[in-house]
Amino acid sequence: MSLHDRRVSRVLTPLTAAASLCVGSAVGIPSAWAHVHASSDDPVRGATTVVTFKVPNESNTGAATTGLTVTLPNVGSASTEAMPGWSAKLDRDTASGTIRAVTWTAAPDGGIGPDQFALFRISVQLPDADTVSFPAMQTYADGSVVRWDQPPLPGGGEPEHPAPALTLTGTAGA
Repeated sequence: MSLHDRRVSRVLTPLTAAASLCVGSAVGIPSAWAHVHASSDDPVRGATTVVTFKVPNESNTGAATTGLTVTLPNVGSASTEAMPGWSAKLDRDTASGTIRAVTWTAAPDGGIGPDQFALFRISVQLPDADTVSFPAMQTYADGSVVRWDQPPLPGGGEPEHPAPALTLTGTAGA
């Protein structure tokens, strides 16, 4: 190997390794971000806030997402944001008066297409807890269902189908 070849090799080997790491990381990002996620601008314990659920379409068959059911922590009141092309229904426990879940259903021939996502919003009173989990069920036009309902793994790892969750701060009225 000539001196020139060794110099090129010394420069290219680290660059190739760095590029491989970047590409590998970029390829891994979709799986980490391709879950149903919950977010809120003001997730305060006991406060009423808007929670946004980001729902990507992950269908391997190209089927549209046509339904989303999110389990709520037995809240006293909730309301959904109007969303063109979708209807929303609150599941109420008639005995306690609490709301157990909300289900959004796409209009016929509607839904979230391949390589798209949608934002579903609900105004809800958060519990007085450190975190709140919102197990979700995503339904596709081909009849397949993905349940996003697994708690974090021991040691903080992420399961295959993590439940959307929020870390809550402060206390309402404090």
